[in-house]
Amino acid sequence: MGMTISQKILAKHAGRDFVEAGELINCKVDVVLGNDITSPVAIEEFNKLGVDGVFDRDKVVLVPDHFTPNKDIKSAEQCKLMRNFAKEKGITNYFEIGQMGIEHCLLPEQGLALPGDLIIGADSHTCTYGALGAFATGVGSTDMAAAMATGEAWFRVPESIKFVYYGNLPKWVSGKDLILYTIGDIGVDGARYMSMEFTGEVIDNLSMDNRLTMANMAIEAGGKNGIVAPDDITRQYVEKRAKRPYEFLASDADAKYAEIREYDVSKLEPIVAFPHLPENAKKVSEATHVNIDQVVIGSCTNGRIEDLEIAANILKGKRVHPEIRVIIFPGTQQIYLEAMRKGFIESFIEAGAIVSTPTCGPCLGGHMGILASGEKAVATTNRNFVGRMGHPESEVYLASPAVAAASALKGRITPPWEI
Repeated sequence: MGMTISQKILAKHAGRDFVEAGELINCKVDVVLGNDITSPVAIEEFNKLGVDGVFDRDKVVLVPDHFTPNKDIKSAEQCKLMRNFAKEKGITNYFEIGQMGIEHCLLPEQGLALPGDLIIGADSHTCTYGALGAFATGVGSTDMAAAMATGEAWFRVPESIKFVYYGNLPKWVSGKDLILYTIGDIGVDGARYMSMEFTGEVIDNLSMDNRLTMANMAIEAGGKNGIVAPDDITRQYVEKRAKRPYEFLASDADAKYAEIREYDVSKLEPIVAFPHLPENAKKVSEATHVNIDQVVIGSCTNGRIEDLEIAANILKGKRVHPEIRVIIFPGTQQIYLEAMRKGFIESFIEAGAIVSTPTCGPCLGGHMGILASGEKAVATTNRNFVGRMGHPESEVYLASPAVAAASALKGRITPPWEI
């Protein structure tokens, strides 16, 4: 019997020829990732192990991105602990303010996440790197600590669901809409501890930025990982970034799937996820009655250059609604710089939006855009749980950059074709 791409990556890193769903295996990992929320706990646990250093100074990646620039004394102390650990252990890939970005935008950009890799990160959206053909998944801080010491982690081999997207992708419909539609179909636990494998002619023609968006939100359906088999689009993206060898793998024709779901996207329109779950998906044309107070464009889901370009093209030469706050977060310093050179930043500021340094701040209700009681926001982020972006009586509506930008102009959820 053949294997899926996820099984192949796990088998390779376990030193096995074959693994099947349900097996418990121990694997060597290529990358161990932590941020300024999860790393301090991992560092404390690591220090209890009594080892001199991390297993590989080049394979541990530390990115302070959630509460940076530091919003208060506690967050400053968290980052100081992380900074000192990186220096003490000689960690190569530590990214300080000025070089850092939102972690899941930064690692692909820096060539640190590659096809065929096995990546664990103490952040649930580590699944983003599956867009490159890697097996990537989130873990807890104690698992991160053990992996920093040993370079290994254990896994239960997940079953796989194959999602096949076909037809002609309509204008304004993006990877964000595809994944929101999918989560709306299967629910937030529909792929619990499963590998979500995205395939079909639509995926074959989807840009890397859009693939990264889809893989990013696999966890919102309960997925262990999301993954796209690498192809020429992947190769064009990684060959100029990779700092080490990588391997293209693909599922076998006779691989076993727990389920196969097919979607004809030809008549799909942009999707909005209503509060308070990503599965509460509706067509944007069904959401135009919702007045809003704030728009957030950015995050590890939609903070890449294509996302900013879409938003800039809609906002250019116009003014945001006078009662709306619009906050835009480029995913990394490089994305920020490219957006500036292309004139996107000018378009945002002239339209009445503000542009922030890369940070996760508003997405998790940390800083840089907290919602008050009763306020509603359209956000290109990935979660809209109760209190996710601030007060528990606020509401978050998840959408694509196109819908977010159009809504910023009208003051209510708005289809982009109305602009």
